[in-house]
Amino acid sequence: MDAAPSSSNSLDRWSRRDWWGIVIDTNDVATLTNFYSELRGWPIYHHDEMGSSFDAGEGVAYIAIQYNENYVRPSWPATESKQQMMLHLDFQVADLGAEVQRAIELGAVSAEFQPQPTVHVMFDPSGHPFCLYT
Repeated sequence: MDAAPSSSNSLDRWSRRDWWGIVIDTNDVATLTNFYSELRGWPIYHHDEMGSSFDAGEGVAYIAIQYNENYVRPSWPATESKQQMMLHLDFQVADLGAEVQRAIELGAVSAEFQPQPTVHVMFDPSGHPFCLYT
């Protein structure tokens, strides 16, 4: 395994070989891609019917979307004998109420169960849980 560069500024980010990311399954690549691009302001780096990825503009971490014809929406909170969430994304925001409303306008759904006052659990258009927090 190659070691990461000692400084994030030591190489152009596209030349680095220590990229890492999260890949999210869906049966609707276009909708999920557009949702996260709008929600986070991420430019779309690549997009076709099988998948997409975003250009966050810095660093070597990425989020990608991948088509899965057998995709099953996870349940949250976890429910026995149903597809369970494998991970979720957290996004810090300045104004929780305004960002929850904006996410809903973009196609997110607010979870019925909200475990903390400074965290709002939501579901993206493919049903993946994500949190907005202050």
